[in-house]
Amino acid sequence: MADQTIFGGRELDDFLQQVSVKVEKNILRSALRAGANEFKKDAQQQVPVDEGALRRSVRVSTRAKKGTVYAYLKAGGRKAPHAHLVEFGTAAHKITAKKDSALVVNGKAVRDVDHPGAKAKPFMRPSFDTGAQSALVAVGEKIRERLTKENINVPAPEGP
Repeated sequence: MADQTIFGGRELDDFLQQVSVKVEKNILRSALRAGANEFKKDAQQQVPVDEGALRRSVRVSTRAKKGTVYAYLKAGGRKAPHAHLVEFGTAAHKITAKKDSALVVNGKAVRDVDHPGAKAKPFMRPSFDTGAQSALVAVGEKIRERLTKENINVPAPEGP
């Protein structure tokens, strides 16, 4: 990932010192959510199917713990437990039927199947590799919007 430059970081820190801890945490949560949603949009576009549970399973969550705010981008879950298998692929492996059951392959009941494995089709990592700049812009815009809402004078953005 290329180096990213954030203009006005010192001024942003000065502004955040003017607001209460609760408001600051809420501003940071909404800003990180805005940035993570940029990654989410890109990840959903890169899921290797047109529609389905895996695409719908890509989600953003935030939390604050011990004064630090976190944003998470996740895929998978109960309705798409195969997300990691798509992202990272699988090695060749043997599938064995559970006790007192059988697998059906081409209409025949079998006990074991040699699975050839599956090629990785990453969709999460590429979104992080290419989406950093748009995520940073979204974070900055959300912070600016929320500070303005708190009646804190926000200078015009700096930069090229």
